[in-house]
Amino acid sequence: MVQVLEINSPEELASYRLVWRKLLGQTRRASFFQSLDWLEPYLRNYGAEQKLRVLIVSGSEGHLGILPLVVRRQQTKVGTVRVLTYPLKDWGTFYGPIGPHPAATLLAGLAHLNRGSRDWDLLELRWVNRDAVDFGRTAHALQALELSATERPNEAVAIVEMDGDWQSYWKSRDTHFRKNIDRTRRKLAERGKVEYVRYRPAGSACGDAHPRWDLYNTCERLAAASWQGSSQTGNTLSHASVCEYLRDAHAAAVDAGAADINLLYVDGEPAAFAYCYHYQGQVSGLRMGYDSSTGLAGAGSALTSYMLEDSFRRGDRLFDLGAGYLDIKRHWRTALETPYTYTHFAPGVPKAQALRAGRWARRYWQGIAG
Repeated sequence: MVQVLEINSPEELASYRLVWRKLLGQTRRASFFQSLDWLEPYLRNYGAEQKLRVLIVSGSEGHLGILPLVVRRQQTKVGTVRVLTYPLKDWGTFYGPIGPHPAATLLAGLAHLNRGSRDWDLLELRWVNRDAVDFGRTAHALQALELSATERPNEAVAIVEMDGDWQSYWKSRDTHFRKNIDRTRRKLAERGKVEYVRYRPAGSACGDAHPRWDLYNTCERLAAASWQGSSQTGNTLSHASVCEYLRDAHAAAVDAGAADINLLYVDGEPAAFAYCYHYQGQVSGLRMGYDSSTGLAGAGSALTSYMLEDSFRRGDRLFDLGAGYLDIKRHWRTALETPYTYTHFAPGVPKAQALRAGRWARRYWQGIAG
């Protein structure tokens, strides 16, 4: 018989650390964002703004999976609504159930939510990698439980698949693009010694968990010096609204062996950075930037080339370059993957139904205009 245990406090959740870690290791295309190590600093910094609802699904032979969810309030055109969703909140690109049995986990978890008292207006499962990971499980689970839902594609994500070697990948890139990168590398070398530094500690379990705050602080300074640093709406490493959380998450990532710092130095001075997470051969780019005041044109592109070349040599399987700026990323990517959002509007809730009607109307008129 399948059972569902709901956990609402981070303190209680901590006792399931080993269970979570084991199930994460059995999760298809798992990322660090799906780990408890990532969730804990996120909740420490933003937990007061939402309610934790983590569902642990078990069967006769043990734990089947985990469905991590939160209820957060969201401002919409019809007012504030309560949204039950995954905790990712656009820090990463994809999310989903933890464990080797995602279909059973989704079915049992959603049935549990459907039976209990409702503290949400929208059930919105976002960041679902429908075509490469989910394979329709989310839609089927919602249908099986008669939870009518809309499916909406979000902005595509640039992916570099690393199923060969660097030489083969590089030869597959556009000739003009490769010449531009080679030219950029030469011009940087004319300015002084070019040094690429990658710091990827193995974690506390391996006795390798030095946080290297000197490297992280360099990334933070470069972020502040980049065009993103002056943005009033951004959330790069240096922004006051997120910097404490990101530092907390960095400490957790180092401890878990998931931190991945990349820096490019020219003539001894830092020129560009890329801060990433990695897990089981998958690298997730979090933030990247360069100091435009140095006059070192192309430092960011050069860093990307060094970083991908090194990832091929390390045996990484996939590099998630993230959403946005796809025109720039088109030269690097080997594939595009689309995250989908599945939304169920609670029946009998006026705000939810008004929002559903508004979204339907927008799609209808967009269809006519198109």
